[in-house]
Amino acid sequence: MAVLQQELRQELTVGEAADLLARALPGRRVEILQGRLIVTPPPDGSHALSLTWLVEEFAGAGARKAGLRYVQGIGLWLPSLPDDFAVPDFSVVDEDFRDALVRKNCYAANVFRLVVEVTSSNWSDDLYTKVECYAEAGIPAYLIADRKHGEVLLYNSPAEGKYPAPLRYKRGQSVPVPESVGVSLELSVDTLLDGDD
Repeated sequence: MAVLQQELRQELTVGEAADLLARALPGRRVEILQGRLIVTPPPDGSHALSLTWLVEEFAGAGARKAGLRYVQGIGLWLPSLPDDFAVPDFSVVDEDFRDALVRKNCYAANVFRLVVEVTSSNWSDDLYTKVECYAEAGIPAYLIADRKHGEVLLYNSPAEGKYPAPLRYKRGQSVPVPESVGVSLELSVDTLLDGDD
């Protein structure tokens, strides 16, 4: 930590500070959203189980045969400011997404079909800041498992850098994955919020 304190005394760009924090805080997610440095704690068990379940669901729906990949925690380069990037919890991307590497292990927004965030202690970033960032980046579908408020929100079809009002799903319901993603699938709200048993 002393090395980090010493380096922070120097004048750093937000991108350099993000790199330092990522090295100093293994297991935490470091992002830059609208020029603001965000550090997220590691996921809890229910959060992790929700993501594992999503992998199984997309595999069962034939996403690979449809020319898609489903991945956890890869970087998404954002157009808002020069150093901005996000690290969605789960993404459905084009099969050749690795050809769209921008930098810092982040990929161009045009290869993302769906991003999913499962809220943690920094839930407001998922519900507000990332809605703006993902819409501006043109992400076709953004799904939020909002554990703070016990619902799932689905934003899709951004136009002119903004999403229309989200579709809201309550416990006991299922969320249809938008056709733009490329697979036919319905996701249980309860499992998105709680993880599978």
